Amino acid sequence: MAQTTDVLVVGAGISGINVAHRVRQARPDLTVRILEARDAMAGTWDLFRYPGVRSDSDFFTLSFPFRPWRGAESIVDGDRIRDYITDTARETGIDKIISYGTRVTGADWSTADSRWHVSTDQGEHVASFLVFCTGYYDYDDPHDPEIKGDFAGQLVHPQFWPADLDHSGRRVVVIGSGATAVTVVPAMARDAAHVTMLQRTPTYVLAQPRRDVIADWLRRILPAGPAHRIARAKNITMQWLLYRASRRFPDRMRALLRKGVIAGTGSEAIADRDFAPPYAPWDQRLCIVPDGDLFTAVRDGSASVVTAEIDRYVPEGVQLKDGRILEADIIVTATGLRLKLLGGADIRRDGEPVDLPGSVAWHGALLSGLPNLGVCIGYINLSWTVRSDMTARLIARILKHMGDTGRTVVEPIAPGDLGETFPFMDMQSGYLRRAAHLMPRATARYPWAIRQDVMADARATNRADLTNGLVYR
Repeated sequence: MAQTTDVLVVGAGISGINVAHRVRQARPDLTVRILEARDAMAGTWDLFRYPGVRSDSDFFTLSFPFRPWRGAESIVDGDRIRDYITDTARETGIDKIISYGTRVTGADWSTADSRWHVSTDQGEHVASFLVFCTGYYDYDDPHDPEIKGDFAGQLVHPQFWPADLDHSGRRVVVIGSGATAVTVVPAMARDAAHVTMLQRTPTYVLAQPRRDVIADWLRRILPAGPAHRIARAKNITMQWLLYRASRRFPDRMRALLRKGVIAGTGSEAIADRDFAPPYAPWDQRLCIVPDGDLFTAVRDGSASVVTAEIDRYVPEGVQLKDGRILEADIIVTATGLRLKLLGGADIRRDGEPVDLPGSVAWHGALLSGLPNLGVCIGYINLSWTVRSDMTARLIARILKHMGDTGRTVVEPIAPGDLGETFPFMDMQSGYLRRAAHLMPRATARYPWAIRQDVMADARATNRADLTNGLVYR
C-alpha cells in the first residue's frame, strides 16, 4: 500500500534537512517525510571519506542559518560537518522523519487526483508536494576520463575511498586540479613519500585562514545567534565582493591571485607554470586552500605540481604525452563529477515523460510544466547553503500562501517571450559544460533567472511576487 505524505523531500543532505525544517516552520499542519537512498544522512559529507575532506568555503555560510556554528574553525573537516548535520537533525526532530535505504526511481504527477505518485525501490509514496534535494552530481558514477593503459599499483577514486588504504611512505599521483585534488594533495603529502598533482589545466587557488578572527571576536562579545548571523552576513558579502571583483576586474584579480601563489610557494616560476589558468578568475570555480596548505606542501617539497597532458597509464605510473613517466604506487583520479539532476528519477506527467531541458526554472526553485515540484540547488560560486536556504524559504512561503488561500496546486507557466535562455547552472567548469544539454533553462530576468549573484538573487527571491509566473488551482 502506498504511503501518503503532504510534502515529500528527496535527499537527507544539508538541503533536504533545511527544506524539511523550513516547511515545518511555515506549515506545522503538514506532514513531511524525507526519502534517502543511502543508509545515513548528510549526503556529500557522509559519502566522501578521502584524506583531508573539508568544506570548500567557510562554515559560517555553509552551515544552517537557524543553528549557529560553534566550532573553532571556519574551514571545517568533513567528519565534523557530518556530526553537525546529524546533531541538527536530531535537535529539530527531523531524524525521526527520514526513511533510509529508499531510492526514488520515478515520479508521475496525476492531474486527476493532484498528487505525485513516487516510485522507490521500497514501494510507492503519494505526495501533494515533492521537493528534490538530491544535489546535482551522480553519487554512483563519477566522471571517467577514460585513460587507456594498465597500472600495476592501486587506482583510487575519491568518491569511493577505501577505508583501509595506507599511503604512508608511498608515491602518489593525484590526477586533477579542482577542489578535491587541492584537498587530497596536502593531506596525503604529510605521510606519503611524495605526492604529485597532475593537471592538464591549472586552477585559480586562494589561501584562506582556517579560523575567522572576526567571527571569534564576535562570539566573545555577543550571544551565539547574533554572532553567527553577523559572521555569516560578513562572509557572504566578502565572497560576493570577491566574485564581483573577479568578473569586473579580471586582470587585477589575476595579478592578486598570482601574488598569493608566489607568497605561498616562494616561486614565480611555479606560479606562472602551474597556477595561471588560461581563463579569467571565476570563469570556473576558484579553489580555497586553508592556511595555504597546498602551497606549503609544494614549498617544502612533499608535493609538486605537473602541468601536462596524459598519454596513458603504464605499469609504473602515468606516461605523459611529452614522454615523461610519473612513477606511482597509488593513483588518485580526482577527475571530476558527472551530473545527475533530480537524482536520476524518471519524471512524468500523467504518464508522459517530461523534457527537463525544455523546462524553465522559476527563481531556481520550481520548474515550468511541473506542478507542485520544487528543486533545491545551491550556489556553485558561493557556499551551497546560501542559495539552497533561499530556495527552501521560498518553497515554504509558497506552501504557506497555498494554505492561506485554500489552493492545492501551483504551477509555473513560462511566457512565450522569454528571450535567450541558458542552463540554470551556468559556469564554464568541465562537469557543467558536459551536462549543459541536460539542464532546465533560465533567462536574464526574474522570475525566470538565477544569476549566481547572491545580492541580486536575494533581492528578487526573498521578495518574490508569488503570483508572478505562478498559476494556482
